[in-house]
Amino acid sequence: MRRRPGAHPGVRPVRVLVEADGGSRGNPGPAGYGAAVFDADTREVLAERAEGIGVATNNVAEYQGLIAGLRAAAELGADTVEVRMDSKLVVEQMSGRWKVKHPSMQPLALEAGKIARTFARVSYEWIPRERNKHADRLANEAMDAQAGIEPKPDRSSNRSNARAGIESKSDRSDAQAGIEPKPTSPAGWSGAQGAPTRLLLLRHGQTAMSAERRYSGRGDVPLTGLGQTQAEAAARRLAKLDGVDADTPIVASPLGRTTQTAAALATVTGGEVITHTGLLETDFGDWEGLTFAEAAARDPREHRDWLADTSVPPPGGESFDAVHRRVRKARDELIARYGGRTLVVVSHVTPIKSLLRMGLDVGPSILFRLHLDLASLSIVEFYPDGNASVRLVNDISHLS
Repeated sequence: MRRRPGAHPGVRPVRVLVEADGGSRGNPGPAGYGAAVFDADTREVLAERAEGIGVATNNVAEYQGLIAGLRAAAELGADTVEVRMDSKLVVEQMSGRWKVKHPSMQPLALEAGKIARTFARVSYEWIPRERNKHADRLANEAMDAQAGIEPKPDRSSNRSNARAGIESKSDRSDAQAGIEPKPTSPAGWSGAQGAPTRLLLLRHGQTAMSAERRYSGRGDVPLTGLGQTQAEAAARRLAKLDGVDADTPIVASPLGRTTQTAAALATVTGGEVITHTGLLETDFGDWEGLTFAEAAARDPREHRDWLADTSVPPPGGESFDAVHRRVRKARDELIARYGGRTLVVVSHVTPIKSLLRMGLDVGPSILFRLHLDLASLSIVEFYPDGNASVRLVNDISHLS
């Protein structure tokens, strides 16, 4: 562990700033933390802590950084501690505004809270990553030291760059040291290059329309009581997956049934729901609200043509080919914004099938041969070199 003692051992600081950070090269992957204690008035560095902690997630590393920073402040004899971190999850949980539900976080939060109670006053403030460079640098140096890489000055954040799909300085120094990046399956056998954008595809819960098996496209119908229960079960399942936390983007179709389903996950993780119109269900036009049999009886020729050709729209509606183009554009926009990260996409049957179709690189017949249950989970990864991998399809184990 790297330790820098107080600059003035004989002086007891009254008020200090603690800036802490942690990172994981893989999430989970090789991880480390960094923390610095500053004099609150002069910004003089009073202590530094940094350590590689083996394989862990970003959240675990960030909590470890907080604990190290609080311990250093206690060793200095501080009365008042102002903690600043770029982890919204840790700040909100330690402030008491969010519950600590993840099993791996609970003992760390308890330990941090125990140390915090030794001070007269402790406050927690979220800051953007660019204002947390000192602790970020220490964390990256700790990860480098753990990997046998000589530390270099002015290192940028490996974690934030990896999330953006950008090569960081630590990535380059790994390459210079002859350390090969550990491939994430299936890259090892497919030849895929780069960090994939991982889409966790969640279909919305039950509505009255879906219970009656009616065409439900742009009609804004809410979840039923069962649908809400399904959404909450799916949320608990997703919150246990690696890479899902308060920082994970939750992107939903703007219709009520999808935003309600997405909100259930946001409640568990403390995340934020954003909407994207590209994830809307097919516009079924004049068939909205009809059953399959009712639509076939009302417009027999048009219904046959629609089933036979994905370029044919329902009367007054949208063709499956048009949906596919729309969803592809939405996917490209999401990858451009969140490249290399995990994000949850809460949508409808046709958009989710379209995303799985892109991952499998198959034709439109998949729309008629693939079944997706309500509140089901599927996973597809898109690599920056054009490769893709479908990892899971129509999992409803969380509903049993």
